[in-house]
Amino acid sequence: MNKLNEIITNRWVRFVFWTTVWVLWFVVWTANPWWLLGVPVIFDLCITKWFSRTVWSRYKAWRDSNKAVKEVMSWVEAIVWAAAVAAIVHIYVFQMYKIPTSSMEKSMMIGDYLYVSKITYGPKMPNTPIAMPLVHNTMPLTGGKSYCEALKYPYKRIAGRRNVERGDIVVFNFPAGDTVLLENQAVTYYDVLREYQRRYGRSARERLSKDYTIVARPVDRRENYVKRAVGVPGDTVEVRDGILWVNGSMYDDPSGRQYLFRVRVSSPIASNVFERLGMSGYDIVGYDRAAGEYQMFLRDSDVEALKAMNNVMEVERWVDNLSADVFFPNDPDYHWTEDKFGPLWIPSKGATVALTLENLPLYRRIIDVYEENDLAVEDGQIVINGEVADRYTFKMDYYFMMGDNRHNSADSRFWGFVPEDHVVGHPSFVWLSLDPEKSFPANIRWERMFRGFEQ
Repeated sequence: MNKLNEIITNRWVRFVFWTTVWVLWFVVWTANPWWLLGVPVIFDLCITKWFSRTVWSRYKAWRDSNKAVKEVMSWVEAIVWAAAVAAIVHIYVFQMYKIPTSSMEKSMMIGDYLYVSKITYGPKMPNTPIAMPLVHNTMPLTGGKSYCEALKYPYKRIAGRRNVERGDIVVFNFPAGDTVLLENQAVTYYDVLREYQRRYGRSARERLSKDYTIVARPVDRRENYVKRAVGVPGDTVEVRDGILWVNGSMYDDPSGRQYLFRVRVSSPIASNVFERLGMSGYDIVGYDRAAGEYQMFLRDSDVEALKAMNNVMEVERWVDNLSADVFFPNDPDYHWTEDKFGPLWIPSKGATVALTLENLPLYRRIIDVYEENDLAVEDGQIVINGEVADRYTFKMDYYFMMGDNRHNSADSRFWGFVPEDHVVGHPSFVWLSLDPEKSFPANIRWERMFRGFEQ
């Protein structure tokens, strides 16, 4: 036992151990040789101890010279170390995420707290590393930016366990969140801009800048969304009368998938029926007592249960046939809706597509914004970076995301593709679930805690 203790406490053994951990974690995994600068620091901490004998000892002497200073600095040290460890875990290992809306019901419910793994797809390095730890984009009290853009890094992702697979639930940075109206962040800047263009024509941008404070956000500081990746690079997705098809085959929907239904009844449905079906207040869109008609978000199992009730006369799924420019690609030549959408091919890295004026709206934002090219149409020709182009080769993989609550989800049918550099992580399980419609302790949904998700 004494021999083992001698080995463990030996300074050279400690140096080799911590250097190996450091190199494997920070140098090999992140593929960043600059982290080798940490090896001399480890050498000093384990072998020479120059820092501890000079700088640290003087600091401790100053700190311990006054009781009040010692008390304050002890708290400062604890906070700094805790923030450093938390920041490393947040970047490289996992983050917590709360479900704020019902777009993924019933697969995910409002009030679910998720453990989101960064290891699954590989941690994405921050584009803006100078930031307040554990604060996403806005300071809690002041409302100002929580990050500094003086130092910015390009997209880099460390190797993960696997790529995003079709059917995965994914947390990602909201692609249309690159520009934000601070006074009204519940809507997208682009939707409001299109409305202003209809109203004010050429002066739309000027009027919009007067009415709102407009800010741009880097990729890693855009709002986090969670949806299901129903289409991966190279897939072709299509929605026919509300039914999703991928590569010509009907998509195997999860059991939690919901649609909006019109339910005609001869008498109101008792509230305990909704509770027995596991339906919440968010599932009941409205009830017209005079017409004897509900509007509800329902699963297939809910539909069958309602049809079996004596007072239910008809259950009919709603289908959106009214096209508008709020649907991707937000172009008047494409008459797509959330229930009649596509077919749409999803770009993959290295793939080349023939460009025409007809299909340019589908890939304009990828070419111009996500992959940062100078795109223009001049005299009926497509010009990329000053040269006429009839083809384009994509630099990144892209994904098509949809909410399981198909008629209550702002997803790729509205704002298009999700680039690979926007992918944050994979929700592994629910670690806490609180029903916002109930009070403590009845609001704790014990049956959902530490539960995974259907893929």
